[in-house]
Formats: sequence, structure tokens, C-alpha cells
Amino acid sequence: MSLRELYQEMIIDHGKSPRNFGKLDHASHLQVGHNPLCGDRLVIYIEENNGIVDKIRFEGTGCAISVASASLMTEAAMGKSVQEVENLFSRFHQLVTTGETMDDLGKLVVFAGVAAFPIRVKCATLPWHTLKAALRSSSNDSVSTE
Repeated sequence: MSLRELYQEMIIDHGKSPRNFGKLDHASHLQVGHNPLCGDRLVIYIEENNGIVDKIRFEGTGCAISVASASLMTEAAMGKSVQEVENLFSRFHQLVTTGETMDDLGKLVVFAGVAAFPIRVKCATLPWHTLKAALRSSSNDSVSTE
């Protein structure tokens, strides 16, 4: 199996069986995200304590890339400080826009191929933009990739 096939398989797996999927009842942060191009729509729930993302979950619908990105994002963000999550967002964004892989991104490198399909960058980054907005705000205004 090639590395590309392995990456595609991981995206399909997380798209069909997302991790950390569902509502978080006692979220300290909540944000809605929407990609009008694809129709992707999700809600990010975060329990933050002392600057650490203790719990993170999401719910919503979207294409396999969007759902897989949200699933892998929640795994990567759990237990990290808000600053670490912000840094992770920047590196992930660079990955999906340039295709440049970075060893410290772990499983997130499966999204490197998205750079070859610019229309899909918004699908992959919607959960991340929504997460970033949730951490920066206590409002419930929707984030859009428009």
C-alpha cells in the first residue's frame, strides 16, 4: 500500500467514523462553522480550563475531508494549551495550502494532498477556523469560509 493510499484510507476512516463526535454539554466555548460552497456545517464544543483544552467535541455534517479534519483536529487539540492550538492551526493551514509536510503534525500530514485541490482547502480548514474562533470568543456567531 502506498503512502498516498494510506492517507486516503485514514481520511475515509475518520470521515465515516469520526472521533470525538457529539455534543459537549458543559462547553465553555461553542462555535458554529459553515462552508456554503460544500454545505459543510459543524459546531465545535470546547471545555477549557486554565488555558488548556480539556475536552473538545464536534457535531455536524459535511464532506469526508471536512469531517475527517474535524475528527483529527479534536484528537490533536485535546490536552494542549490555547497557544499550542493556535500554533497547530498555523502549521496545519500551511500544510493544506502548500503541501509542505512537517514532522511535528503527526497524523495531520494526511491532509498534505489537499494543497493540490484548492477548492478542498476550505473543507479541510473549516473546523480549524471554527476552533480558532471558539477559543477567541464567547459569542455564538457563525464562522463561514465564504
